Amino acid sequence: MTSGGDPGRRLGWPSCTVRGRPVSYLSAGDGPPLLFLHGWGLSHASYRGTLRRLVDHGMRVLAPALPGFGGTPDLPADELSLAGYARWTGDFLDAVGVAEPVTLVGHSFGGGVAIRIAHDGPHRVSRLVLVNSIGGSAWTDGTGVLRAMRERPMWDWGLHLRADVLPLRRLTRVLPVIMDDAVGNLLRNPLAIWRVANLARTADLRAELEVLKRRRLPVVVIWGRRDRVIPAASMAALSAALGDPGVVTVDGNHSWLLSDPRAFVEVITNVLQPGVADPGEDAGPATGCSA
Repeated sequence: MTSGGDPGRRLGWPSCTVRGRPVSYLSAGDGPPLLFLHGWGLSHASYRGTLRRLVDHGMRVLAPALPGFGGTPDLPADELSLAGYARWTGDFLDAVGVAEPVTLVGHSFGGGVAIRIAHDGPHRVSRLVLVNSIGGSAWTDGTGVLRAMRERPMWDWGLHLRADVLPLRRLTRVLPVIMDDAVGNLLRNPLAIWRVANLARTADLRAELEVLKRRRLPVVVIWGRRDRVIPAASMAALSAALGDPGVVTVDGNHSWLLSDPRAFVEVITNVLQPGVADPGEDAGPATGCSA
């Protein structure tokens, strides 16, 4: 299925006002809404190739630039938390006229925001999809000792971010898009980049995940097995808090969905629309870069 000449399936870049301030977002498609929340350091713009494919498969996609990224003004200091991001996202949904429960997909930092939205506003979410998400708060140090993620040094994060980017086979195609987005965010609001990085690094959402388990909210966990930014220990802790529903794995790193939109759409359509695409438990090869 392709977008062809159907204007309902063309990616649009409208803007709206949330709390009296402008917000850019991506909107396209028809049907029940799917809300996509991007990862740290980027915005909705970096995911446009991936989101276009979701629209081509008959999904209505909304993807805002979260506060501090993509030109959206930062949250006030007293709101700078995952709960604050969740409240802001609820206000965004109100601003664009979405009252019904959404399928909520969050990548990396966006996954942490998505967990808080589902926890704090259960009427907002019909289904939750976490893609290489923060929140498990577990990390194995160089000696093999399991530690809390907040104890992981920032330099170790940096090394693994670099390791995720450099080996990309599709580097020349993907990197310019990411760099344009990331550098723009850094130049516009370097303080927000730093603050949100620390917020992501210290996030422990296992208690919230256990609440979602008790509520029986449908949750799908997707993880690239070569991810070193969100390590296996963190993903295992996240899954355990949900009652070990099983993790759909792909052969990718932290942001495999950016460089291999096809694999991402295969996984998403398989978990949301069984029978449309069936990549199996292992979605096959995928490569990605860090976000």
